[in-house]
Amino acid sequence: MNKAPETSMTTSTRVWCDGAAAIRTTGGFQPSALGHPRVWLEIDERGYADCGYCDRRFVLHGGPADTDSAAA
Repeated sequence: MNKAPETSMTTSTRVWCDGAAAIRTTGGFQPSALGHPRVWLEIDERGYADCGYCDRRFVLHGGPADTDSAAA
């Protein structure tokens, strides 16, 4: 498994990404001019899903790709 530029842990197997989560202001959650179209991703048996636009990796907490909980 390659090292992704940014990794987000999740408890859901269905996640969305718009590339702007880290640059939003708190509270308003308005769409940002920076980012990409919102895409929905499904985490499969590998335990992770990669966004095709920004390469953010979503890792299922407790899944096969969750190396943090495997070490604990």
